[in-house]
Amino acid sequence: MSAYRQNIFLQMIFWHFFEVPKEILKAWRNFLLFNLHYFSIPLLLKTFFSPWKRYQEYYGRGFNLGRFLEAFFANLIFRILGAIMRTFLIIIGLLIEVILVIVGLLAFLGWLILPVILIIIFILGFRMLFI
Repeated sequence: MSAYRQNIFLQMIFWHFFEVPKEILKAWRNFLLFNLHYFSIPLLLKTFFSPWKRYQEYYGRGFNLGRFLEAFFANLIFRILGAIMRTFLIIIGLLIEVILVIVGLLAFLGWLILPVILIIIFILGFRMLFI
């Protein structure tokens, strides 16, 4: 049966419970993927111990113990700083991801129960008129 020959009420039910929820799920997925890419969480995990902002001290030519230790500890500090900063960014990104999951779930479930809420409000409105 084509969509044009169906009852308008059945068309509304089909639209509300089948078409729109698919679109809500697509949008929700896009928000979640955008957040992962915005915070670059996979890349931050791959480069967790890389130096922050690619700061690097060079050891220089020849062997000088003082210069070697200075460069070694400076590079160690840059790597520790990189790990600390990446940890904060990963935590913030994952927290926002959790918030997006909760908000998306509430929006999806809210859309599905919206007709029930509308009917309840309609009935309560009539009861208030006649009491």
